[in-house]
Amino acid sequence: MKNRLWIAMALTVVLMTTGCAGKGAQNQAQDQAQPEAEAPADQAQPEVQDQAQPEAQEQTQEQAEPTAALDYSIEENWAYYSIGDGKDVDLFLICPTVDMLDEENMSMENEVMRGHFTGALNMERGIYEDSTRMFAPFYRQMAMNGYKLEDKEERDRRLQLAYNDVSASFAYYLANENDGRPMILAGFSQGSDMVYRLMEEYFGTEEMQEKLVAAYAIGWACTEEMVEKYPQVVPAKSEDDIGVVISFDCEAPEVTETIINPAGQKAYSINPLNWKTDSTPADKSLNIGACFTNSKGAIKNEMEGLCGCYIDEERGALKVTDVLPEAYPAVIDVFPEGAYHVYDYQFFFRNLQENVKHRVEIYMEQVAAAEQAA
Repeated sequence: MKNRLWIAMALTVVLMTTGCAGKGAQNQAQDQAQPEAEAPADQAQPEVQDQAQPEAQEQTQEQAEPTAALDYSIEENWAYYSIGDGKDVDLFLICPTVDMLDEENMSMENEVMRGHFTGALNMERGIYEDSTRMFAPFYRQMAMNGYKLEDKEERDRRLQLAYNDVSASFAYYLANENDGRPMILAGFSQGSDMVYRLMEEYFGTEEMQEKLVAAYAIGWACTEEMVEKYPQVVPAKSEDDIGVVISFDCEAPEVTETIINPAGQKAYSINPLNWKTDSTPADKSLNIGACFTNSKGAIKNEMEGLCGCYIDEERGALKVTDVLPEAYPAVIDVFPEGAYHVYDYQFFFRNLQENVKHRVEIYMEQVAAAEQAA
């Protein structure tokens, strides 16, 4: 009973991570304390350069064009910029959907929404921050109502606007901050959709592939079609392979279809407890900590051994055991009961945290060995 009461209280916090809220939950969230609109006090900001990149100059001159990307030489267009001195690996983190307003794409003028945006990033950062120097752009993400559109062309148009910003921010990072450093791409839900798009556009060369430690594209399907079309999108096969995509989306055993894993689609997933890609069950004893965080990144509740899981080999969805849908509701009407999408990160927080650390260590060991052999 105590756990269920906590879940009810914490649910609005979980929703802020994903942007997945039904009207009732969204109204409840508005009664809670909102995340601060400004960036955290310890957050470094980019210096505004006297001369922006030519692309950024052109975009600034074309502000009337709605598809023009934001200018990422401006510090206000970054939620995180170079946080984490002394780290060998960079993180490029892309926020999930937080915009619940009746609009096409998130406005950069809405300070409350920008606060939700930073709060959602904060809730995920604990998985990565001990191992990486972090970058995360603000971007005009597609609002949640876009996922309900039947018009695919219209939905794609809104997502393309979002990706224009993400791509411009990544190009700015590469030109001004990367300097040959290894990197991790990471996202959740819409953020993971953007991760795949970055991989498709930027990682087709050997030089870029060699920089990639891994891409954590949680909560968005890595499909057969994607892998066939883009050879640089390589699904992870173990807990320690490098340059691969770590992907899964959670649901109850009885669920047969969601918007992330529709019927007839095969996704490449990996089990975050036993790091297998087949249907081998992972017992809940392998779960070293489900963590539920708040908008400042603090862990409010941690439960060891909360749930186990296995992969549905036909569809590639990650089936979660030992929890009930009524305790962890789907929350929004685009997901059926038993869809655990909003808990993808939380259910396996500590295991993912350890895996990020592990892959970074393996990557750096390989770099050191190559340098020694040269």
